[in-house]
Amino acid sequence: MTPTLPTDADRLRAAVDFVRGQDTAALLSLLLPDLDALELRALADRCRFSHAALLVFPAEQAALRADLADCGLAADTAAHPSVVVRERLANRHGRDTADLEVHILRPPVLGPDGEPRTVEVFALTVPPGSDLAGIAEHERARQHEAHLAFEVDHPDPLVLRGLRAVLAEHGTTPDGGGYNAHEDGTVFYFTAPAESKAGYRRVELYAPGDHQEVLAAHLEESRARGHAETLLHLLTGAWTTQALAVFAELRVPDAMDTGTATGAGPLARALGAEPENLERLLRYLAMLDVVTEHPEGFRLTERGALLRAGVPGSLRPLALMYGGAFYQSFASLDHTVRTGEVGFEHRFGENHFDHFARHPELAELFDQSMAASSRMFEPLAAHPVVLDAARAATPGTVVDVAGGNGQLLGRLLAAHPRLHGVLLERPHAVEAARRSLDATGLGGRCRYLPGDFADVPQGGDVYVLSRVLHDWDDERCREILRGIARAMPATADLLIVERVLPNDGSPSLATAWDLHMMCNVGGRERRADHYARLLADAGLVLVDSSPLPLEARVLHARKAATGS
Repeated sequence: MTPTLPTDADRLRAAVDFVRGQDTAALLSLLLPDLDALELRALADRCRFSHAALLVFPAEQAALRADLADCGLAADTAAHPSVVVRERLANRHGRDTADLEVHILRPPVLGPDGEPRTVEVFALTVPPGSDLAGIAEHERARQHEAHLAFEVDHPDPLVLRGLRAVLAEHGTTPDGGGYNAHEDGTVFYFTAPAESKAGYRRVELYAPGDHQEVLAAHLEESRARGHAETLLHLLTGAWTTQALAVFAELRVPDAMDTGTATGAGPLARALGAEPENLERLLRYLAMLDVVTEHPEGFRLTERGALLRAGVPGSLRPLALMYGGAFYQSFASLDHTVRTGEVGFEHRFGENHFDHFARHPELAELFDQSMAASSRMFEPLAAHPVVLDAARAATPGTVVDVAGGNGQLLGRLLAAHPRLHGVLLERPHAVEAARRSLDATGLGGRCRYLPGDFADVPQGGDVYVLSRVLHDWDDERCREILRGIARAMPATADLLIVERVLPNDGSPSLATAWDLHMMCNVGGRERRADHYARLLADAGLVLVDSSPLPLEARVLHARKAATGS
């Protein structure tokens, strides 16, 4: 049985019926079940239920208008941009606000005694095939923007403070707010108590007029709570790493379906796991949108499917690495920060490369984890220097220095049948690359060279150095670049693939990887001008830099011109 969520039309109809049918006092009793009679009367005398809000995802505006009409609402209700909801969606889903066009409509509805109310409809248009479909699925399941609203009649600071105190006493928590100068109204948001039976997790208290003093106290509580909650979430990041690693290690994604929910019991029997504990793991992963929870069990999401074994673009090897050897070495981050020594070496007694060479299963997993990020290589086949080498009268040669298992070189050879390749790597990695490239029919155009950075072959047209320099300190990087420069003909090009630190300190994967490299191999990520200086020290010049997927960049370098 395929689990289904209520359609937007069903949710809209339910919200309309809710607004039409709720009595203020009865709704307050559901929202705050432990209110006594005096408190309930005090609240009901000072505020009234005004609206319920929901977020919908019409394929087009005409479809939303039709749904409004079907619910007996005014189809011609004016729509205005909703900046607040757009920003919250962008923050939750890591999207640019420019990609999210959210409107708000407030069609009028009459309550049970004929009192005027509204249904507040936030609408994000999601056409068929849009990349916003994942946002729509997540939001329909979580209902983050759904809320109840009460309007305060004749508010003054004393009344507002009293209302906030009663709400706090009965389990609500401040959750932001603001003053709307256009409407001359102040909004106080709260999170409903866990025991609420009202069916909504957020509550809005709306007070006509400007109540800055009370609002300031409310927002200060929200900020303090927000900082503490955010820090608490950050501190549990290690739990997330292990949950994802165990999910992948037990091959739970391979036993699940993206279209049909499966109960934790059948999954546990198939995997040899303890049913209740597996269910608790899945419930945690549902918060991360790796699975979704339904009455029938759990369903794998597209995000979770990336942890399946052997599928294109699988991130399973990364999950096992980050939850395994690298996770253990990160426990020595304090040692690295205090002493400058590499955490991995402190934990395992030897450096990363020697340790993996002595443990073939780890070496294979590491190579697989590197290949898991190979999506960053996709644009390289169209890089101008690769195109020039592929179109030359004499077939060009690409030399992949420390090329791992051949993922990048294989992409270039597959895209350009006239190119030839040379892969320089450690002996065990060369054999893995040989097997991989032979299996795809590309081995006949590739020469395999076991060795290290001292063995860079001469005569190539394009030299590639992908995710290598960040493993080493500056002096070792200079040695590597000098060796490549000596081997490069005057007309050859060098392409360096790395994550580059931003100049302005903006959030970046490179900043996270900089910490990872420091702790695990003693390397570092660098800014573009830092790479330019290292290249100059090796007799090379940085020509340009262009973006790649997964926040990587390709740096193009050539030999510096020499005087006559």
